[in-house]
Amino acid sequence: MKLDKRRRREFKTNYHKRLILLKGKSPRLVIRKTNNYLVLQIIESIHAQDKTIFIVTTKDLLELGWPKEKAGSLKSTTASYLAGYLIGKRSLSIIKDRVIVDTGLSPSTKGSRIYAAIKGAADAGIKINIDEKIIPSKERIEGKNNKLETIFNKVKGAIK
Repeated sequence: MKLDKRRRREFKTNYHKRLILLKGKSPRLVIRKTNNYLVLQIIESIHAQDKTIFIVTTKDLLELGWPKEKAGSLKSTTASYLAGYLIGKRSLSIIKDRVIVDTGLSPSTKGSRIYAAIKGAADAGIKINIDEKIIPSKERIEGKNNKLETIFNKVKGAIK
């Protein structure tokens, strides 16, 4: 049987990587980058059918105290960490096993927004295997470099 590779040609699906993730039979933390936001989802696959359990975008931080005049910085490392922390806190009551990270076709770059989101989810209590060398520095996560430190503390305190 020949598999339709249309989604691969459109740079949407890596079928080899997806097969490996499905064989893991663990929930996945799916992270996708857009031009303005970061989208995080907890997905379970049953018989290759994906079911979204939780979804969080960095836009959700506006409801938790992120200033509207700083809405352009919702794609920052600080916002990515807080979105990961938010999805971790919300899904902690349901997710008991370890979670597999699915970054899709995004390149794996040390210190990127994707790894800030993974660090946030891990700090919230989700079991994720991650190497500490690739996580952004604490100063970048807390927004000390881009003057988002007070926003970071305010929003993180609002997440329950």
